[in-house]
Amino acid sequence: MLKTAGLSDKTMRITSLQNDRVKQVVRLNNRRQRDALRRTVVEGVREVGCALQQNIIPQEVYLCPELITNEANAAVTQLTQLAQNGLTQLFEITPEIFAKIAYRGQSGGLLLVIPYQPHSLNDLPSGAQPFLAVIENVEKPGNLGAILRTADAAGVDGVIVCSDGTAGTDLHNPNVVRASLGTLFTVPVAAATTSETITWLQDHHIQIVVATPEADKVYTAVNLQAPIALVTGSEAHGLSQAWLAAADEKVKIPMQGTADSLNLATATALLLYEVVRQKS
Repeated sequence: MLKTAGLSDKTMRITSLQNDRVKQVVRLNNRRQRDALRRTVVEGVREVGCALQQNIIPQEVYLCPELITNEANAAVTQLTQLAQNGLTQLFEITPEIFAKIAYRGQSGGLLLVIPYQPHSLNDLPSGAQPFLAVIENVEKPGNLGAILRTADAAGVDGVIVCSDGTAGTDLHNPNVVRASLGTLFTVPVAAATTSETITWLQDHHIQIVVATPEADKVYTAVNLQAPIALVTGSEAHGLSQAWLAAADEKVKIPMQGTADSLNLATATALLLYEVVRQKS
């Protein structure tokens, strides 16, 4: 366990569940509060480590010495140094307070409050053979997080999260960070409207391949080796008409059983790894 003596001399200890800062962190469980303050929560040793590796400076750090193990030592040392340099505020809290502010149960006693990160289309890498995943109207943060993990593993150059206005995608939901195991911070991610995304892809001469059950071609029968954006949509509604109209290719995943669709994260993983297979 972490020794309290190793923390910054600027550490403030909070012991009351009624503390205003504790209440403010709890409010970040609500999207409206997150969007109003433009900040979100990162918890867990691996997730915090990914954020720090990408030079994200937390606004606040909450540490529970009783819950922190040796696995977190490097992160705690780095966070302590940030506090010593006046770049963040460090708070030592009790297990009871940590249980109240943590978005999930087991988070290793380490929680950050970070500012929203910029996610512009123009921030995406501009390589010669871009390999992008586009997700429209994703409804479940867990699905988006799982897709980010797959994108990281498959070597995707960027993920674009878009909406046609019928459903908002909560990119900053703490469950996205959790389900992605921190790859939200390591995979280039952009957020835009559907129309903005289509225009950007066409301007950059990137082939648009959309997944739809109405397609005539199976996804393995299409050449996916060109600069490509693979587009998938929500399980409930599929892709909007704008994507179907803009598609250079339409592909489907064959369904042999009684189910008429796959989980969004699973379907996206199949498509992304078909690109990997073809390119290798």
